[in-house]
Amino acid sequence: MTENVSLTTEFILTGFTDHQELKILLFILFLIIYVITILGNIGLVILISIEPQLHSPMYLFLGNLAFMDAFNSCAITPKMLMNFFSKDRMISLHECMVQFYCLCLAETTACFLLASMAYDRYVAICNPLHYPIMMSKKLCIQMIIGSFVAGNLHSMIHVGFLFRLTFCKSHQINHFFCDVLPLYRLSCTDPYINELMIFIFSGSVQVFSIGVVLLSYLYILSTIFRMKSKEGRGKAFSTCASHFVSILMFYGSLLIMYIRPGAVDEGAIDIPLAVFYTIVIPLLNPFIYSLRNKEVISALRKIMEKIISGRFGTKFVH
Repeated sequence: MTENVSLTTEFILTGFTDHQELKILLFILFLIIYVITILGNIGLVILISIEPQLHSPMYLFLGNLAFMDAFNSCAITPKMLMNFFSKDRMISLHECMVQFYCLCLAETTACFLLASMAYDRYVAICNPLHYPIMMSKKLCIQMIIGSFVAGNLHSMIHVGFLFRLTFCKSHQINHFFCDVLPLYRLSCTDPYINELMIFIFSGSVQVFSIGVVLLSYLYILSTIFRMKSKEGRGKAFSTCASHFVSILMFYGSLLIMYIRPGAVDEGAIDIPLAVFYTIVIPLLNPFIYSLRNKEVISALRKIMEKIISGRFGTKFVH
């Protein structure tokens, strides 16, 4: 009976809307967001790379997080922008897998980088005298490499299990990019094993990284409340505030998206959640970490002064 069933190897990404006027508005909005996201994140990476005062573990983690945010945006947004004016909006199964691989790599790596940043803050606030030993450059590099390795392995597992699925139902993916949950809904093969892998591996990544974050912040809060100096408490809170805001947004959206009960069956909130963690969070992160960070602002001001003085110096010479 299955011999007459034609298998789907290409899909249509339905995107956000079919209204032409709304398409133009959304295209302009997302294009502006994309440009700001890339400039903000790559700018932060360059700033951390060239400024010696930002070569501490915290900023090395932040630079890699900014790089993954830019990578995430590059994997999702260009195809989405093209589809606003594409007639067919087609994407092949292999393109689908590549796009999801990049997304999974970026999100998983970010999970471990955020956990590493939480541990770094714990050491800096709770064990400041032992900070150079407990957060050595060697350990920092090992944690960053480990985050990328874990991200790649996690992505390979889920993309590998996608090959066991066959698609012979509708070829319309009700999404603006190729995520696994909409693919599971289109599968003719029972995606139970794939769902189980999502629950086990994605759940494990979330539990481990959130566990590290929560334990780190419990110790941090305990230490802060024991501080006698109001100035010390304020400085410690400001050091961790931006990181904690980013963590709440990132982990909250991922947990609701992939680990919630009935995630595969319910698709109504997929697009709003996906917009939040693939577009909004990469846009906000550079500003969250920069605007409240005196060291980043100081380094940026120093570079701007060099650029301005260099230009004026050239003019005066001539």
